[in-house]
Amino acid sequence: MAHESEDRLAALARSVGQRALAKGADVAEASARGGFELSVKVRLGKAELVEEAGHHSVSLRVIRGGRVASTSTSDLTETGIVRCVEDALELVELSEVDAFAGPADPSELAHPPFPELELFDPAVAAIDGDEALARALAGERAALDFDPRIELSEGATFARADSVGALWLSSGFEGVQRGSYASLNVVPVASDDGGKKRRGYYWTGARFVDKLEDAAAVGREAARRTLGKLGARKVPTAEAAIVFDPDVARSLVGSFAGCIMGGSIWRKASYLLERENTAVASPLVHITDDPLIARAPGSRAYDGEGLASRRNVVVEGGVLRTFLLDCYSARKLGRKSTASASRGGGSVGASTTNFVLAAGKTTPEEIIASTERGLYVTELLGFGFNPVTGDFSRGAAGFWIENGKRTFPVSEVTISSTLDAMLKSIDAVGSDLELKTSTAAPTLRIAKMTISGE
Repeated sequence: MAHESEDRLAALARSVGQRALAKGADVAEASARGGFELSVKVRLGKAELVEEAGHHSVSLRVIRGGRVASTSTSDLTETGIVRCVEDALELVELSEVDAFAGPADPSELAHPPFPELELFDPAVAAIDGDEALARALAGERAALDFDPRIELSEGATFARADSVGALWLSSGFEGVQRGSYASLNVVPVASDDGGKKRRGYYWTGARFVDKLEDAAAVGREAARRTLGKLGARKVPTAEAAIVFDPDVARSLVGSFAGCIMGGSIWRKASYLLERENTAVASPLVHITDDPLIARAPGSRAYDGEGLASRRNVVVEGGVLRTFLLDCYSARKLGRKSTASASRGGGSVGASTTNFVLAAGKTTPEEIIASTERGLYVTELLGFGFNPVTGDFSRGAAGFWIENGKRTFPVSEVTISSTLDAMLKSIDAVGSDLELKTSTAAPTLRIAKMTISGE
């Protein structure tokens, strides 16, 4: 397998940025990306998809006279690059002057050597189509063999990616980062009463091959979760405790993340306006955004504006300590960047890295055992969250808890509250945190939400 050259991409970003300066830009910021992806899907023991592709692109942001424009292209021929630069300089003349636009202060830029975060595993890049198919087939086979009630499958997918990103800033920064990631997802289907089909899934993902769970173990867990849904029914409308499993808890944390971004704050599109240094969650809740965790999915040595990565404490004992800001939103709010910039297609904005709700000391089993009555949620459906008001309403499925025990599967209910009330009423935090994705949380219990059922 060929690898994208770090030196080539660094030289490309530098060349594009320098061309823009030579053509009259006051500030030029160029990024070049490249990499290779492999994705395979099998279904009922047969290959349905084997897709391998390389990708490369260059993006440019220019500033002239307080005006900003950005362009990007995947045409890396001389003609394509000339057009990319010329387009940026034409567009910048059509832009409005923006007093808050500008690069990061040169005194704040990161300098090599950058921290070694172990983001790339050559063994991921070396996985070929045959090995990927073997892993997917082993996962699906284990699911189908687990129980005769698993009669069908929506398939098993194995994917891996190897990517490189180079950044060049006219203010005095150059950097290159390489990363890898691989994942396996198995989705078995079982037949239920009344002809209904119940699908479940389980997956594993990591930057390093040796951190992936065994393919057969993934398949067996997917089968267990699918069989657990047989006989699912509604429950009467009630107010009760809600226990979120880690995959579902992660989506709650992701909704919260969107409300602390600098862009949401200066646009006044968040329920958390004016809430810094006040309680926004239970004292059990500690949330950090930490790009410096070795081998984690969201790690990086520097941000999209060349600032050195740093750990930001966002929520400490339930109290909101900071918003996440890039340079632009920081200027709009009269603050300093939290080194949270991310760059895509030439544009820059604040984003999370490894956004993590810290684990507690209680096991998930202990949380369920101490829940007298409630719903253990394993799946959220639809999207029903308003970041301005915090209103939250989502379809849900999972298991009913009675006297500390999971009793029967539940489907076709809706849970609702506000994210503010939900986070403040978290009364148990699990010990089962895993960083399979860049936004992560352990099992969480919310003391009370409205369940709309029969």
